Amino acid sequence: MPCPRAGIGDEAHAALNRQIEAVTELGWNRLELRSIGGTALADLDDTAFARAAMLLARSGVDVVCLDSRIGNWGRPITAPFADDMAELRVLSLRAAALNCRHIRIMSYPNDGLPERDWAAEVLRRIRELTALAADHGLILLHENCAGWAGTDPRRAADLLHAIDSPALRLLFDTGNGPAHGYPDFDYLETVVDLIDHVHIKDAVHRPEGVRYVHPGEGECQVADSIRLLLDHGYTGVFSIEPHLTLRPHEAMTELTDITEFVDYGRYFDEFLSALLPEEVS
Repeated sequence: MPCPRAGIGDEAHAALNRQIEAVTELGWNRLELRSIGGTALADLDDTAFARAAMLLARSGVDVVCLDSRIGNWGRPITAPFADDMAELRVLSLRAAALNCRHIRIMSYPNDGLPERDWAAEVLRRIRELTALAADHGLILLHENCAGWAGTDPRRAADLLHAIDSPALRLLFDTGNGPAHGYPDFDYLETVVDLIDHVHIKDAVHRPEGVRYVHPGEGECQVADSIRLLLDHGYTGVFSIEPHLTLRPHEAMTELTDITEFVDYGRYFDEFLSALLPEEVS
């Protein structure tokens, strides 16, 4: 069974042409988009987006997911919901232009609400977002990161069961646990049959905080997670998110070339080949 690979482009470089170059140099033809030129995809003006779409079409690189800011660490449950609906409307049109079906979301960090009210408002918002996505033939992917269902797999499963729509599935990041206080593999075991997309990273705890490392070098059981996913019939993309230098929610050093990303991608290819020699193509 092939294991398609991709990468979150702005972890390679801010410029789209360099993002494309990075995955192409790896021999991959898939890219996950979060920002271009330092601007979130939904905030690009129409002219800039049209140029980006043309560049992608000419490159032959497919876009597998658009990473939104909906419900993320910068938009707690008290933030205006209209901002999220507006972003999804823009991304729905841009996903269609890029022939992409997946949009990443999160589920709103709390901001002083009682637990019951927090949960109710999360469900209300994501139900509306999912209905809009379904109208456009899209699938929202909730990531195990910030928000009500981000660190608790039972809540993630409850979220999908409550919304009960094929337009809402889960995105599993193999290395988010150390930063958010839960074991990644334990999270995956509970929701493995609900996963449609995977981010690859790994991390370790250090006295100074979380440090991100190559897959298999950390404490996140990345190999075990990949085996479990494939054992349960996962056929989606493995998309690298190295986080070695670039992290979107922290002060970051701007990447000046694609070397770090390409080296990480090659490491992951070798990691997969050693783990699953008959699976990788």
